[in-house]
Amino acid sequence: MKILITGGAGFIGSHIVDACIKRGWDVIVVDNLATGKIENLNPAAKFYNVDITNFNKLEEIFKKEKPSIVNHHAAQIDVRKSVANPQYDADVNIVGSLNLLELCVKYKVDKFIFASSGGTIYGECNGKKPPKENSTPAPESPYGCAKLAAEYYIQYYSKVYGLKTVSLRYSNVYGPRQDPFGEAGVVAIFTNRMLKNEDVYIYGDGEQQRDFVHVEDVVRANLICMTENVKSFVYNIGTQKAVSVNTLFKILSKITNYKKLPIYKPPRKGELYKSFLNISKAKKELHWEPTVSLEHGLRNVVEYFSKNGK
Repeated sequence: MKILITGGAGFIGSHIVDACIKRGWDVIVVDNLATGKIENLNPAAKFYNVDITNFNKLEEIFKKEKPSIVNHHAAQIDVRKSVANPQYDADVNIVGSLNLLELCVKYKVDKFIFASSGGTIYGECNGKKPPKENSTPAPESPYGCAKLAAEYYIQYYSKVYGLKTVSLRYSNVYGPRQDPFGEAGVVAIFTNRMLKNEDVYIYGDGEQQRDFVHVEDVVRANLICMTENVKSFVYNIGTQKAVSVNTLFKILSKITNYKKLPIYKPPRKGELYKSFLNISKAKKELHWEPTVSLEHGLRNVVEYFSKNGK
């Protein structure tokens, strides 16, 4: 089986690359290294330094490699950057995805798996119940709008051209290799600063809540979708648990022996106050559920950052 993974030098994508290679599959990585890192890349993968917005270069790869599965993780992932420059966000996350879909149809790719964003598509989760896949979308950032638009295009290509597709709506993914700078998630940022005994900043009152899912569990969901005949277009991938940033700070402080108090700053535009996902559909249809507890996962991150000198 030959798999093309976009964003395969990035945080989540590189873990999926490793898992596929471990299973003996042929892996092709497409990444422009804008945020991905060459040190994340498994040397057993064939690498193309190409941007997904470059249709002609992408077509050369499809024509030569003829992958049977495309796993699409390349993206502009920073919500704040999407607010500052919505057009660039759309160019990468919508047009880039369309390029891949067109080529999947032209070169008869069997299956297309898309890294979507449950953390932004549903908008604010004000109620006590986490949103299901059929909940009304209400994105509050250009990034969320682009991910939702890409999902609609993906469903169109599935219905019209028969391309098998799955969109995985991730909650807040964390784990080893997450960059503590730039587009990073809060776990990587906090861990990096705590290990250096630097000040840690919390934007807002710290009671904003997130659904933190470990990258190891996310990889398992992708592998299931690559190897099984799944029933639906869309699945939420998270833990169904809402954890406050203040709670996250306390757990990481204990693990890292960090003694300073957080410094609170004004909330940032485009960021949600509460976000968590209902995962009952993934449990029932994919036979998937998270296995990595938050504390174990955070210890895993701290160990990685400590060893790698971040």
